[in-house]
Amino acid sequence: MQFEWDTKKAKENFKKHGVSFDEAVTAFYDPFSATFDDPDHSVEEQRFITIGFSSKTRLLIIAHTEGKEYSYHKRQTGNNP
Repeated sequence: MQFEWDTKKAKENFKKHGVSFDEAVTAFYDPFSATFDDPDHSVEEQRFITIGFSSKTRLLIIAHTEGKEYSYHKRQTGNNP
């Protein structure tokens, strides 16, 4: 898999959610991750939602399109602050 993202969006995402895109990418390699269509978001592009644990063991919900991956929302689990 290859991932690309907008640098400005990555900075905004980290500031808003505390998750870097580098960390978000690792959730795609979670063997138990699940990906769903997100048809209600846009008629102009196909968008997906992937849910998986990052390498920091945080459960992430990631909104993405083909060619552009970006973290949309995160939920922490376990003893993470």
